[in-house]
Amino acid sequence: MRALGVDPGTKSFDLVVVEEGRVVWEDSIETGEVARDPGVLVESIMSAGADVVAGPSGYGVPVTWNRDIVDARRFAVEVLLLSTEEEIRRGVEEGDPGIMVYAALARVVEELWRSRVEAVYIPSVVLLPTVPAKRKVNRIDMGTADKMSVAVLAAHLARRRGLETFAAVEMGYGYNAVVGVEKGRIVDGLGGTVLGPGLLTIGPVDGEIAALAGTWGRRHVFRGGAFEACGTLDPEEAWEKYLEGREPCTSAIAAVLEAVARGIVSVCEVSLGGARKVYVSGRLTALPGMLDEIRALLPQGYEVERLELLEGASRSKHAAQGYALVAEGLAGGSFRDLVSGMGIPEARGTVMDHVLHPALAPVKERLRRAYAESVRGAKL
Repeated sequence: MRALGVDPGTKSFDLVVVEEGRVVWEDSIETGEVARDPGVLVESIMSAGADVVAGPSGYGVPVTWNRDIVDARRFAVEVLLLSTEEEIRRGVEEGDPGIMVYAALARVVEELWRSRVEAVYIPSVVLLPTVPAKRKVNRIDMGTADKMSVAVLAAHLARRRGLETFAAVEMGYGYNAVVGVEKGRIVDGLGGTVLGPGLLTIGPVDGEIAALAGTWGRRHVFRGGAFEACGTLDPEEAWEKYLEGREPCTSAIAAVLEAVARGIVSVCEVSLGGARKVYVSGRLTALPGMLDEIRALLPQGYEVERLELLEGASRSKHAAQGYALVAEGLAGGSFRDLVSGMGIPEARGTVMDHVLHPALAPVKERLRRAYAESVRGAKL
């Protein structure tokens, strides 16, 4: 079975085909190009000759096959992206890099639906039954579908070493995340908007800041990160400024690193019973000295290791490889036991089911309605 994973990154959409446990095909397309013409991505997907495709799944959804979707645009915008047409339109007009990802993802979902591709959309961490309900209270972003996929890949690779409990860290262009895996199952997660500031995102917002800002929109989630202080959208340039001690960039990058370290310790100590193994992945971990900086912030005894790639991979991101493993398993392939054992097929509900604030009650209901009306047999 040839399974293809699509990782919708802020900088690029990565595609990878996995067959018999190894990568046999890869591609990468700039996100801006996909936003301008989603047909480019769909054409690449078609050329891969995959039997099943894990489509870009945003904030996540219970396992949903393309054939069960009745309104692809609404499914993409309102369910996968928790957004609105107006938010996306405004963000694209302003050239917001984060919203460009949303625009591209929504159009790709539409094109895959029209093309009747054997595609499947997958859960995020908060939807998994293996995560205790107490950790989901007032949480949406415990790790989006791509972060969940990285944890699945890590679980597969770690199992080959006889290891089943660890923290999987993903540090991307826009967001960072820490996902806790215990005995081979995801039990906790701190997603990009919860963990701390990233290069692009503001991260968790002080209630006083939110009150002073007034009305916030989807596009504001992609602003207020370290890039603002560094005056650049280039990770390498921002990292050079950090190493050179150029303020306010150095303090902002230091805040990003410390937030990741705090997240690792929190998940490992509280949720994983004192685990010390940490696998890291993502674009930022390739920056010179980045891993050493993370190690220096952690208590003694932590083992921080860069997550390896699947055999045959050379340039695809870990998330795309994880997506492919999930798709292959859901389609009944060799990873079906891994995917089933992690509870992925049993995911239910919407990502807002555990939000308690009364001001969000109408939004919760709107999301449930959008999901129920855009998918046949919605798993509420």
